[in-house]
Formats: sequence, structure tokens, C-alpha cells
Amino acid sequence: MRRAPVEPRVRVRPASVVRRSRPVPVSERLASRIAAFRLADVPASVVDRARLVLLDTLGAMLAAASPRYSATRVLTELARRVGGRPEASLIGQARRVDCVTAALVNGTLAYYCDIEPHHGRAILHAPAVMVPTALAVAEATGASGARFLEAMILGIEVACRVSLALDPRALYARGFHPSAVCGAFGAAAAGARLLRLRAAHVQVALGLAMQQACGLLAWASDPTENSRPLNPGLAARNGTTAALLARLGFGGPPTPFEGTYDAFTAFSGRRDPRVLLDGWGRQFYLPDLAFKRYASCAFTHPGLDALLGLASAHRLRAADVARIVLRFPRAGAHMIDAHPLKSHCAQYVLPVGLVFGGVMIDDILRDRTRDRDVARLQSHTILVRDPKLDRTYPERYASIVEVTTRNGRRFSRRVDHARGTPQNPLTIAEIREKYRLLTAGVAAAGRARRIASLVDRIESLSDIRAIAALLRGSLRRSRRAGPRGPRGRTGLAGPTR
Repeated sequence: MRRAPVEPRVRVRPASVVRRSRPVPVSERLASRIAAFRLADVPASVVDRARLVLLDTLGAMLAAASPRYSATRVLTELARRVGGRPEASLIGQARRVDCVTAALVNGTLAYYCDIEPHHGRAILHAPAVMVPTALAVAEATGASGARFLEAMILGIEVACRVSLALDPRALYARGFHPSAVCGAFGAAAAGARLLRLRAAHVQVALGLAMQQACGLLAWASDPTENSRPLNPGLAARNGTTAALLARLGFGGPPTPFEGTYDAFTAFSGRRDPRVLLDGWGRQFYLPDLAFKRYASCAFTHPGLDALLGLASAHRLRAADVARIVLRFPRAGAHMIDAHPLKSHCAQYVLPVGLVFGGVMIDDILRDRTRDRDVARLQSHTILVRDPKLDRTYPERYASIVEVTTRNGRRFSRRVDHARGTPQNPLTIAEIREKYRLLTAGVAAAGRARRIASLVDRIESLSDIRAIAALLRGSLRRSRRAGPRGPRGRTGLAGPTR
């Protein structure tokens, strides 16, 4: 007897299983991790480092809040005119404004001196965005010090990952400033965490951050140095706005890292979305931040270290030097070779560093070429674009300085890692001393010490407003230093006169 043919068995999966089998967009997975981020899951060593990053950034913000600086005065007037609900403090001003305005103003101050921590490989000033953002939203919501620190660490993490996923070199090639573009995503994450947004709303916040992300390198044509630090302020403002809108139920692109109009296509044309999530919770980018000794573009720092090292080793005075040659990676040289801004011009920064033993904000905002040695050396400082140094860029800004003296002697020194980088770190004592020196001209010593003490125990604060109240106190005008004033006053480097 013949058997009837057996129909092949087809396994029908439940609809729920079918839905789960689809690839989950990286935007959705990133938002879930942001929503689930907890300070308790962060290694103690990272938290310890975060406190130092916070202290260093606050020192830079307080120094920049001095009323003698033009951008500070204008921003203060803007805040007076448009600042809304008094819920967040302005650094160095006896005034509270709405948290969006506070994020904009304080974010600009954080990068004004260009001496706060930065991430070398991501080419990113993440703390200049995240500290102001977290301060503004935390104060407005009455968050604890622990939740503030949690948001700050998270924002830095997200900003660094976005920059590396987009490729900061590609961003620079298109004229975008990574601190502004990628900082907006980090600020949205920090704000979302403080507002306790669920993952779906975090996705919207990230999408709205992408919608607003902006910040071009066009500040290179602005000699006032006002629009350069504005970029982190824009990132802080945009990220804060994105988080607040998402909290209120505003709609936005839920997948900013996928689709036809994604962030990769819009900003860099490069994409490595794996970086957004790889090692999440195990690998933190905050410990890779470098602490700066000079108020200039980080690309100039290895060269400054090399030049000042040669001056110290061979007892060279500026008057002894006839010629300075800086060899720098070809890929990044355009940012410091005869750059229109003094803060980014190697031909200005190196002579100033040699003459005054270092570079601080007044050396940038004032014209030091009135000094005869600075003026002479500026025209005898040459940058050579060395393709051999590209091999390790931007992981390191390897620099070689060659000095020729007036009597024909020649000296050379290579520095791969500037002092303050993780590979050549400052001590904790040196970071604390830097904070003391940055705040000495604008804040009373007792007040500066109280701020530092609260930073040291930030996790124990039940309300971040305790430190915000100290930060918004009025500042005194810092003393002006003459063009030949001893650079040793900064304590960050010694004079070479």
C-alpha cells in the first residue's frame, strides 16, 4: 500500500520572535545604554579621574569669567537680556538664568582659555561641553552631586564615541569642529540622563541633537577669538534643548545613526558605528583626556614642550635664538601653520612660549608681537609638514623642534606626548596647583578652596546647588600682566629670559 506523500513541516515562529530577529538599530542600542547608565557601574579609577577633570575645567571657566574679557562681557549682557526662568547659575555672575542660556554662556567660557582637558585622538574638548551642560540641568532639576557626575561622565563618553565613529579627521576636512558637532550628542545624553528619560525618549533627544548640531571651523577668520569658544557653548545649548524637548514629548528622528539622512552622511562621509557601542561599560574614554599646560591649540603643545626643554637644557634665552623649525604631521599642520588666530598659530605660539616661558590666555587675547624678541622670532619660525610623523597622527601629535642659535649652534628635540597627556601625565598635585593658579586672579583663595573641597566630595552632595552658589559669586578683575611680565607667575612653566 502506497503511503500518501508527507507534506514538509514548516515551523511558524510567533510574531514576537520575528520582531526580535530584526537587527536592532545602533541608535536604539546606544539610547538603551544611555538610559541604563549608572555611576555605580563606573570603575573607581574613572570616577577619581572625573573629579580632577571637573576641577580643571572649573578652573578654566572661572579664569575665563573675568569681566576683562570681551566675549564674557557680551555673553553676560546677552544673558541679562534673554535669560528666562532663574534656575541655573552663570559662572562668576551673581545671576541665575534658564538652563539653556546657562549652558550656552558657561560652555563658551569653558573653552575660552583653551586650557581645559581634551581628548587627543577624538580631537575633542568634551569637558568644555559636558561640565556646563550637566551643571545647568542638574541645578535646574535639583539633582545630587552623584547624578551630576554620572551625567558628566556619560556625556564625555558619548561625545568621544561619536567623534571617533564619525572620524574627527574627516570632520575637520569638511570644516566641522568635532567639539561642537559631537559635543551636541554628548550634551543630549548628559541632559537626558539628568532628566531620567526612557530609552525611546533618549533616541529622540539624540535625533534632535543631530538636527541642531552645528559649529564650523570658520572661527579661524575671527581675530577676536570670540566665535572659537562659542562652538562648545552651542553644543551645550543644543544638547540641553534636545533633552528638554524630548522630555516634553517633542518628536524627532529616532535613528540618527541610520537611514538616508544619518549623521555619518551629513557630517563626515565616514562611518564606523561599531565604536558607538564596542566595549561599553568596560572601556571608558575619560581616562584618555589630556590636561593642558598652555592656553593654545593642543597641536602646539608637544612643540612647546620640546622648545622649552631645549631652552632649559642648554640655557638658551630668546635673544640667543636665530631660527626655530617645527616639524609636525602633515595631516594636521593646516590647523597651526600660519593660522590667522594667535591661539592656533605655531609661528606666534612658539616665540611667545620661548620669550615668556609659557602661553596663557592673556598671551592670546593681547598682541605679544609688541615684544621685540617675539616679533623677530615670529618671522624666523618655520613649520615643516613631515609625512613621516603622520604614521601616528592623531593618536599622538609627534613634533620635532630644531633650534639654531645666533652663534651657529644647533639643537633638536622630539616630543611625541606633551606633558599632561596620559602617556606623560601631570601629577595630581600639579593639576591642583594649576587650578589654584587659574583661579588666583579672579577668586578669593578661600572661595577657590571651598569649591575644590566640594569637588573632592562631589558624590556626597545632596544638591548640586551647593557648589553652583559658590561658582556664581561675582569675580574680581584679575591683574593685567605686562608683555614682559614674568611668565613664572603661572607656575606652569618657567621664564626663559
